[in-house]
Amino acid sequence: MSKPVRAHVIISGRVQGVFFRMETQKAAQRIGGIAGWVRNRQDGTVEAVYEGDEQKVAEMLEWSKQGSPQARVDRVDVEWESPAGDLNAFEINH
Repeated sequence: MSKPVRAHVIISGRVQGVFFRMETQKAAQRIGGIAGWVRNRQDGTVEAVYEGDEQKVAEMLEWSKQGSPQARVDRVDVEWESPAGDLNAFEINH
């Protein structure tokens, strides 16, 4: 088992109004072991935090590069943070 990590992610492109948040939550549940959240930002990007096993977070980051079927992801910016252990599930924030 690899170490726990936390990725703070900003996803740019056509990512709002295309079920991106819901599909992100489904991806986290499908991959399993991912806690965090996803939300739309005022500037048209989507922000997310993925926390969990290093390998599973890497899978979420790969998923984020494609996103939901209707999305067009132009860019994924990742800032690595120390895992806080304060997240229990993966939620959609509004």
